Amino acid sequence: MVSQFISTDQVRLLGDLNFNFPEGIHAVGRLDNESEGLLILTTNKKVTRLLFQGEKKHTRTYLVLVKNVMSKETLQQIRTGISIRIKGGDNYISSPCKAEIVSNAQEIYPYASDPREKYPHTWLLLTLTEGKFHQVRKMVLAVNHRCLRLIRVSIENILLNDLKPGEVKEFEEEEFFRLLEIEPEA
Repeated sequence: MVSQFISTDQVRLLGDLNFNFPEGIHAVGRLDNESEGLLILTTNKKVTRLLFQGEKKHTRTYLVLVKNVMSKETLQQIRTGISIRIKGGDNYISSPCKAEIVSNAQEIYPYASDPREKYPHTWLLLTLTEGKFHQVRKMVLAVNHRCLRLIRVSIENILLNDLKPGEVKEFEEEEFFRLLEIEPEA
């Protein structure tokens, strides 16, 4: 499913979910069609600016399945920042991030089981404060690991927890802003 309501392509859309979305709703921080996990939907057009363009850098955490076993040295490269190619062909050094190897991905997200786990692999938990186009995929590829699965498990303090794929959870506006650590504008 793509994180939009309208498309000229024949793809599953957010509007295909069994939920009565209010008029004017939009996605904040999209997921590409190869990614999955937490997606914030809101009718408040200021949320994107407050969350991603404000002075405070907000975190996004991803559970990432990569091909082959990742060494501690390679993990340290990811933590300190690595050169990736971004839109326009420029090289960009990613900001330092939190990165750890996870032994049991299902403890973080119960639906993380993957049939490719029978082959050499590593599950990572990456927390970023930036989001360049396909950044996580490019970061792991830059250290010679192909991303097999990418699941966003949190944005700031809003957690995916055990929410099933395609399931929707509503928040009261006050709790929503508190969890995202942003101040609603008057």
